[in-house]
Amino acid sequence: MTTSTATATGIPAVRPYESYVYAYPHKTAYRPLPERPVLRELWAAERKDALSLYLHIPFCEVRCGFCNLFTRIGAPEELTTRYLDALDRQAVAVRDALGDDGPVRFAAAAFGGGTPTFLTAGELERLCDIAEKRMGADLRAVPLSVETSPSTATADRLAVLADRGTTRISIGVQSFVDAEAKAAVRPQRRAEVEGALGQIRNARIPVLNIDLIYGIDGQTERTWLTSLDAALAWRPEELYLYPLYVRPLTGLHRLGAGVTGPEAEALEQAAWDEQRLRLYAVGRDHLLAHGYEQVSMRMFRRADAPQEGPEDYACQTDGMIGLGCGARSYTSALHYSFDYAVDMREIRSIIDSFTATQDFSRAEVGRYVDEEEARRRHLLQSVLQAAGLPVADYRARFGTDPWADFPAELAEFAARGWLDEGAPEGLLRLSPPGLAHSDALGPALFSPGVRAAMAAYERK
Repeated sequence: MTTSTATATGIPAVRPYESYVYAYPHKTAYRPLPERPVLRELWAAERKDALSLYLHIPFCEVRCGFCNLFTRIGAPEELTTRYLDALDRQAVAVRDALGDDGPVRFAAAAFGGGTPTFLTAGELERLCDIAEKRMGADLRAVPLSVETSPSTATADRLAVLADRGTTRISIGVQSFVDAEAKAAVRPQRRAEVEGALGQIRNARIPVLNIDLIYGIDGQTERTWLTSLDAALAWRPEELYLYPLYVRPLTGLHRLGAGVTGPEAEALEQAAWDEQRLRLYAVGRDHLLAHGYEQVSMRMFRRADAPQEGPEDYACQTDGMIGLGCGARSYTSALHYSFDYAVDMREIRSIIDSFTATQDFSRAEVGRYVDEEEARRRHLLQSVLQAAGLPVADYRARFGTDPWADFPAELAEFAARGWLDEGAPEGLLRLSPPGLAHSDALGPALFSPGVRAAMAAYERK
């Protein structure tokens, strides 16, 4: 953990916003695989009867100031066509690698990015065809989640998605206050956002998720509640509340927002941390009071909403097929993808390389996951959920106890008051302060090897 001052109890304080752990290990711990293992051999002994399928579209109409996702602005010269051609080739190669010696079935699917609805309605039809005709996924029979944006949530695109079985639409709004959207370098108007939400509701897709961000420059409790209430007016089945991060090579970082210096600017950093913690608590309490249940630090679900879409974390068991140059795939022993970058020139180069690739039969970049890392991943992904980790499930998978495997980490969490002492016996669950500090707790579970690899990663 990164420490700062000591608390009243004598335990060193930690920064509450170290890193958002949406997958482990992070892609900055991946490296080129010298042997370039053959996919057919990687998947030969894996269970393939309940896989997750993810298709990545690395295009957006604009790039928000806080965004460090693998995406580029626009797609000139028929680039989307060339990208979908490459995606089709990759799907054929991956499906061949999965073989036919046992059942190959998909339990969930998602289209992410970038912005999948950057594609035209016709291109979205083709994307669905790749998932179904090439990979064999029955999109109308499994949960299908798709990400969109206010400017691309058009009636024709949404009609395609609804017809092809989409059960969940996630729209990045971030703020309903125009001045805050501008401060986050997100060019949009509230009227455009409201129009997009109306189109989504008209499409009758079962689950609507709205993403909001707190910690924007100039944001107050009053303006935060304005955005929350504007979102609640649409009765979304889900809401994600994200703390703002200013990451290297992003637009806000180039503008000098969100200071990170530990010396002269420590007070400003501490004030920003306090602002985000305060706004998190305001948002959490407001949603709980309006009939939402907390699923994780970020995710809230309306109590009466259908659970159509996937949760906000990868399942603790492996089995992910990712298609596209920003997608990950998981076997039980290897997590793999393609090269990763944030800088726009580097991203363009990687996308161009992907579209020119003819042979997708081997893994290019990744990280092997041994038994110890698998334990960490299971604990991390489970304990960051509000429901917690049933210790019996952990024992059934690994034959050991998490307290025996991670005594130092769990003891520290307990000393900080991050574990729920009132949880039922056999359930390892975070307390409300623990959930609030998920972005400090998660990185504290990273292994030394992953930490070293992430620290040695050369940003590009």
